[in-house]
Formats: sequence, structure tokens, C-alpha cells
Amino acid sequence: MKENALAEAINILGRFCGKRDVEALNAASLRQAFGISRADVMVLFGGSILAGGDVLAQAIGDRIADNYVIVGGAGHTTDTLRNLVRREYPFIETAGLSEAAIFQEYLEKVHGCRADFLETKSTNCGNNITYLLALLEENHVRCESIILCQDATMQARMDAGMRKYVLAKDQADNAVQEAGTMPGRPAAFRLGQRMQIINFASYAAAVRKDDTGLSFEKEIHGMWSMDRYIDLLMGEIPRLTDDALGYGPQGKGFIAHVDIPDHVRQVFELLKTVYGREIRWANPEYASH
Repeated sequence: MKENALAEAINILGRFCGKRDVEALNAASLRQAFGISRADVMVLFGGSILAGGDVLAQAIGDRIADNYVIVGGAGHTTDTLRNLVRREYPFIETAGLSEAAIFQEYLEKVHGCRADFLETKSTNCGNNITYLLALLEENHVRCESIILCQDATMQARMDAGMRKYVLAKDQADNAVQEAGTMPGRPAAFRLGQRMQIINFASYAAAVRKDDTGLSFEKEIHGMWSMDRYIDLLMGEIPRLTDDALGYGPQGKGFIAHVDIPDHVRQVFELLKTVYGREIRWANPEYASH
């Protein structure tokens, strides 16, 4: 595959996975798209690169939400985050810290702000959501609208994970009843009403071909290497596919159904001819127990 076509194929996957429901995270965009000027909750998930911390800090300064949460224990991206923060900000100690705690340190020492709540036990996208919902319930946090901010490679899956539990009232009630029978998941959410889910991936990456090969069009704070970015994107399509091997209702049941457009699946199949062996599957070490 020619590198120009390769770059565009990667960008198609990136746009599909990196959901953003508003062009900018501000009151005007929220009013236009959702009829609200601020959300009840904004949550940053610890799988994000450092750009996510910058997005959250800006949102706190702009008062985009009433409550701010950082979610993340230890998972497959944690060591990368620890090493990056330690290298770029040596005055921040990261050893042994959860993703949420690292981002809180980053907010406080770099941006001079902090989140209201930290969730530090989750290890994967599935229990990121269920532990988040439990935390909101335990702290009696009103949540009729929520902004989800995750790494762009995982934003579509995070949205689908949330939609598994908060849909229309009858669907949400069924999900609550089901969740109450599973260890480590909240028995009730106080979320029977429909919730507005607002996706804002922590960055929007664009790949181009230049004289040295593939590169990113603009600098993104803490961005993955090109190989790692492609690896993460390629791992998402099998997870999002609603079949026996995927994470949807017909497979593992971790997320709500996701429609994958034909053009996205086509470029994924094309990319497999180049990167087929690089598809990242889940590490059982971080599975829910």
C-alpha cells in the first residue's frame, strides 16, 4: 500500500475511534449540540496521553462541568504514563501511583487545579465505567449529563461501555439489575433517567506522509509513537465488532452494540495487510475479577 493511502486509512480509523460530539469543549458548543451550557460531570480516563490532562485543566478553568473525575488504576498504559511524566516533569513522583493519581499530580503541579474525585482501582475500560458509576452514586453526584474524555484510540469503546448502562429508562433499569449480580459492579446507579453522553476524545490526530515516511501533522502533548498509535487503533476494531470474539452483546458483553461503517471495516482490512500481526489483544492481567 502506498504511504499516502496508508496515512489516509490510518486517519479513517482514527476519526472513527476518536469520537468528538462537539468541535470545541465550551459552553457555546454544548448549548448548540446538547442544549446545556455545562455538564453535570466531566471525567478523564487514565488511559489517555498527557494531552487529556491539558483538556481537563482547560475544562476546569472554563467551568465546563459541575464535577470533575479522573478514573484509572493500573492497566496496559500505566507504565508509559509514569515514564513520560517522570521524564518530562521530574518534580512529579510517579512510582507506584495509579493513573488517576498521576493525572491529579499533573493537574496540581503543572496547571494549578485539581479534580473533585479520583477512582483508582479500575484496570480496564469495562470497570472504568462501572467503578465510575459506583463512585458517582456513593457521593450522591447528580449526573444527567456527562463528558467522557479518553485517549482517542479508545474513545468509541468508552462511549459504548457507558451506553451499556445508561440508555433509555427501561434499558438502563435492566442494566442496573444485571450489574447488581456481578462482583465489583454497583448494585444501583440512581441513573434510571436518560443520560446525555458527550464524547470529547483527548486529542485529534492526523497522519501524513512526508520525506521520512509517516508522521503526525501537528505536535500532540505526550503522543504515542507512530507504531504504538497504529497498534492501539488496530486493536479496537476487533473489540468493537459485535461478534463472538468482540466485546459487544454477541460476544463478551462488555459494551453496547457498535455499528462499524463499511468504509471503516474496509480500511481496517487493508491495514491488516501491512499491520496484521500488530493487533493488540487484551492482557488477562488487567481483566475484571
